[in-house]
Amino acid sequence: DFDDARVDVFRVNWRDVAQRVLMRRGSIGEVRRGPASFVAEVRGLSHYLQQPKGRLIQFTCDADLGDARCGVDLTSAVNAADGAVSSITDQRTFAITGIGTYEPGWFARGVATITSGANAGRSAEIKRHVTVGGSDTIELWQPMIDALEIGDGVRLTAGCDKQPSTCSARFANFVN
Repeated sequence: DFDDARVDVFRVNWRDVAQRVLMRRGSIGEVRRGPASFVAEVRGLSHYLQQPKGRLIQFTCDADLGDARCGVDLTSAVNAADGAVSSITDQRTFAITGIGTYEPGWFARGVATITSGANAGRSAEIKRHVTVGGSDTIELWQPMIDALEIGDGVRLTAGCDKQPSTCSARFANFVN
C-alpha cells in the first residue's frame, strides 16, 4: 500500500550520481490500475494544507444530529416516531399514520427506517415532511429498493437543517 508515500524528485548527473539536486517533494495520492500498468498521482506539499484538521467553525453546525458532538438523543419519543404507510404516491412519497402530532418539517432531513415488509431494516434520508389536512406525507431523497406497501412499518427520526435557531428552539442544544 503506497497511499501517502513520500516522493522525492531529483535532477541527477548520471555520470556522477553524487551530483544531484532535489527538484520537488510530494506524496502519492490516487493510484489507478490498468491491465498492464498503473498511474499514480503525485501531490505537492500544499495538498496537506487543504485537508480538514479539527472542527470547522462556521455559521451552520458541522456535527451530525445525534452524533457524539451533537449529543441529541434520537431514540427519545420527542425525536422519533413509529407509524405505518397508509397510502403511496410513488416509491419516494407516501402518507404515514400513527406518528402523533409533529409540526410539519420535523422529520425533514431525518431518516426513515422501514421496520416491516420487503424493505425491513433499510433506511433512507427524508427530503420533505409535510402535513396537509391532518395527514403526514414523507418524501424520501431516494426510493426504497423494493416496493413499499400499505401497512409497512416505518420509524422516523428527526432531522436538522444545522441552523443555530433550529438547534436552540427544537433541540435546546445550542451549546453543542
